Amino acid sequence: MVAGQCRLRSMSASLKVDYKASRTISRFHRDDSFVRALMGPFGSGKSVGCVMEILMRAADQKPGEDGVRRSRWAAVRNSYRELKDTTIETFNQWVPAPLRQHRASDMATTVRWPGVECEVLFRALDSPDDVGKLLSLELTGAWLNEAREIPKAIFDAIQGRVGRFPTAGGGSWFGVILDTNPPDTDHWMYRVFEEQRPAGHKIWHQPSGVSHSAENIAHLPPGYYDRLKEGKDQAWVDVYVHGKYGFVRDGKPIYPEYEDSVHCAAEPIQVVRSLPLIIGLDFGLTPAAAICQDVSGQWRTLDELVTEDMGALRFGQQLGMLLRGPKYQGMETHMWGDPTGDNRAQTDETTPFQILEGIGLSAMPAPSNDPVLRREAIANRMSRLDRGRPAFLISPTCKILRKGLMGGYKYRRLKVSGDEKYHDVPDKNMYSHVCEAQQYAALGEGEGYSLIGAAHSSDWDVELNVNIGVI
Repeated sequence: MVAGQCRLRSMSASLKVDYKASRTISRFHRDDSFVRALMGPFGSGKSVGCVMEILMRAADQKPGEDGVRRSRWAAVRNSYRELKDTTIETFNQWVPAPLRQHRASDMATTVRWPGVECEVLFRALDSPDDVGKLLSLELTGAWLNEAREIPKAIFDAIQGRVGRFPTAGGGSWFGVILDTNPPDTDHWMYRVFEEQRPAGHKIWHQPSGVSHSAENIAHLPPGYYDRLKEGKDQAWVDVYVHGKYGFVRDGKPIYPEYEDSVHCAAEPIQVVRSLPLIIGLDFGLTPAAAICQDVSGQWRTLDELVTEDMGALRFGQQLGMLLRGPKYQGMETHMWGDPTGDNRAQTDETTPFQILEGIGLSAMPAPSNDPVLRREAIANRMSRLDRGRPAFLISPTCKILRKGLMGGYKYRRLKVSGDEKYHDVPDKNMYSHVCEAQQYAALGEGEGYSLIGAAHSSDWDVELNVNIGVI
């Protein structure tokens, strides 16, 4: 294989595909790592590079006994619409029609030229059936297109499906390739490729679209990236123009009052041990906790505990370990949870509050679950100053909560024509649980009084003085 150049000839000598890779993609082609990711800004040629990678690897496979080089790939996208409109469209633009035969019945295309036969199975992840079919395939390789939209479970599982075709003769190379615009630093791709860096995994970063080394410029309209920057905030430009990891808002943020430069501390916030901890809890199968303090009129969020697919017992045990640690050991706690956590389970009639009580964590239901009241309990703090300082402050160690406040916790956009419209309740996602845990903490400490015009009631005056013991 000649990296960066690909000529595919059919029985007609005049039919060929000429392709010249950019500098980064050429290095991507030369890399034989088992898992390779290609990351860059809009318009940098990533998807085309992956299409050509499939064809080059197909041409370079070991021939079978009949002299034909066979391979089978899965091309994966997060939904059928994106698969049809972008992935398949890009593939068809670069593979001449006489070379390919598409089967609509199973969304597969076979590409043939003398001595080579490459089957590409296009799969979307918008239904459980599609996921099940994907994970039962026998493949040479897999392409995860716009990988930041694909769950890590698929990324993990697909690695076990490659290198299994052809069964006779074996392949010269097998593995997984990915292309993507940059995700957030919370994303599994960042953890895998930048932090964990397992053996056999390599990521190739393309340069900024406005740098002197920008790639694929010849195939873009003049001034493409300069126009792209107009009217966009810096976070958007960093991701889609400069190709940097970053968080981009999508939807209507629930806290437009939040300003990261004002409300996020420059350094981790230190606990004031003479004051009680105020802990908010959100239950369900993605329980979360926000650990806060009210320090002379300033609401401070010190820590977060964010979990996934975990019951109340295991969540309580993890929270107990955190509170028993050296940072918080022996401190007084006021613990408030989602009032629906007082509902009994259908299986054994226990509630999350009872489960927590059984392991030494005493908590009370917050006085309300009204989403407007909960939002305002935090937004009011964000909107005011206390003796010249913000009345709301979050520690930079609360990574998920911080991204939630920046816009990850949002009202989801409605799919309607005309003006932008949004759901009137928060979207449930990875950010919503810890944001709502913080709301319950604030409500429990009385932040909703002015909004409902109520005096202190006995329900709101409960003081919990709990020393965390051994679980």
